[in-house]
Amino acid sequence: MENINILIVEDEQRLADILKKQLEESGFSAEIANDGYNGKQLVEKKKYNLIILDINLPLINGYDLCKEIRKTNNNIPIIMLTAFGTPDNKIAGFEVGADDYIVKPFDFRELLARVNVFIRRSDSNVMISKKIGIADLVMDLNTKTVTRSNKKIDLTVKESLLLETFLKNKDKLLTREFIIEQVWGIDFDPSTNIIDVYVNYLRKKIDRDFEPKLIHTKFGFGFYCSDKEI
Repeated sequence: MENINILIVEDEQRLADILKKQLEESGFSAEIANDGYNGKQLVEKKKYNLIILDINLPLINGYDLCKEIRKTNNNIPIIMLTAFGTPDNKIAGFEVGADDYIVKPFDFRELLARVNVFIRRSDSNVMISKKIGIADLVMDLNTKTVTRSNKKIDLTVKESLLLETFLKNKDKLLTREFIIEQVWGIDFDPSTNIIDVYVNYLRKKIDRDFEPKLIHTKFGFGFYCSDKEI
C-alpha cells in the first residue's frame, strides 16, 4: 500500500503543526516548509502527492512558487490555503496553476475532503494508508484490526480506543485527564481507576507475551507508549 505524501508550505508555525498532525492522524505522511524557498527546494528533491500552499510566504510567495512548480510538474494537485479571499485573489491563484483555493479560517474536514478528492483523481490505483503502529505492533484504522508479530489481537471497543490514543501520541507522556477525555469523554469522572483497569487489560494482550514492552507508566504523571522507557 503506497503512502500518500503531502507538503505543507505555511509560515504560520502553529497552523502548519496542526495541519501536519491532523493529516497524519488521517493516514497521510506530511512535511512542512516554512517559506517559499524551502518549499521549492523540497519539491525539487522529493516526490509529493499533493501540496497545500499558503500565498503570503517569506522569500518566494505562493503565487510565484506555484508557477515554478508548474514549469516542471502539471499533475501534482495544489490547494492554496490563504487569508486572501477576494475573487481577484482566487482568480490569480487559479491562473498560476492552483487546483483549489480554501480561505482561512476553515474547517479541517472540508480540507480533508478536498485532499481525498484530488488524491483519488490523481491516481485511482493509490490506496490511502491508514495504519499506525510501533515496533512490531500494527493497527489498521479502517478495520480496527490489531496485530503484533503478525499475530492477530482481539480488542474490545474501549481497548481499541485506548490503544489508538497511545499510538497517535507515541513517545508522549499522557495524563489521566487526557486519556479520559479521548477514550471515555470529558464528562467522565477522572478520579476513577478505570484507566488503570484498561491499561492492565491492554498490557495483557499486547505486551505480556511480547518484547519490547510498549505501554509504560510514569508514576504520578501518567502513561506513555514507546518501544523504550523514557
